[in-house]
Amino acid sequence: MKRVKTAAFHLFAGGISILWLLPIGLVVVTAFRSFDDIAANGLGSLPRSFTFDGFVSAWTEGGEARAMLNSMIVTVPTVIITLLLGAMAAFALSRYDIPYRRTILLVMLGGNLLPPQILLVPVSRLSEVLGIYDTLIALIVVQIGFGLGFYTFVLYGFMRAIPNEIQQAAVIDGANTWQVFFRIILPLARPALAALGALAFTWVFNDLLWAITVLKTNTVMPVTPALLGLQGQYVSVWNVIAAGSVVAAIPTVAVFLKFQKHFVSGLAVGAVK
Repeated sequence: MKRVKTAAFHLFAGGISILWLLPIGLVVVTAFRSFDDIAANGLGSLPRSFTFDGFVSAWTEGGEARAMLNSMIVTVPTVIITLLLGAMAAFALSRYDIPYRRTILLVMLGGNLLPPQILLVPVSRLSEVLGIYDTLIALIVVQIGFGLGFYTFVLYGFMRAIPNEIQQAAVIDGANTWQVFFRIILPLARPALAALGALAFTWVFNDLLWAITVLKTNTVMPVTPALLGLQGQYVSVWNVIAAGSVVAAIPTVAVFLKFQKHFVSGLAVGAVK
């Protein structure tokens, strides 16, 4: 009976996995097909060609090279700055007796519970008032502002579980607050930082809503909004659109694979804590 249940579970899980992977496989196969092949035989037919023309068109004529660079310019500083500020805030709130720290945490977390749609117009107007509208700086500031509360809340729960004796021993040895933070707390919080870093990179890199809110010029658009323009420019050239989607997915997949071990470790530690 146990073997039957195990086999049934694997069959069910395998079926779900296949259904989930089918659209991804279709996009990848379409990206390597020629336009003539798709036009003659249909999008769902077996491939009769293999070419990189779709990738070349998406990368050069579609402007994805510029869009990818814009995404990296926004994503990398955003993730680093947000995690650093979030770690600092979580360290202060979790290791020191700050008045109304629960209220501070709830306020920071509450900002993430607001529907972003009701903030689109205020954020757009504020960026215009500050003179940073339609610049990558505006997008970086927005991403940092809306991610800081959540990252602080998660890191607070992790750092609070670190034994106080470790910090007290470092203080006795002559370490100041900055040394305790950078040499003791941050290394111990590495699994949580890696997990949050992987998630933050994916969220910021794939963001569409805030990008089209504070940006309007095609030359400063990140890769996700650029894919919309690619679909408008190559409305029926499915191999180019699929190739652009594959290229846009490469950085996030690479980051996840790179930090997969730390990501799983961070989730496991968070669950135990």
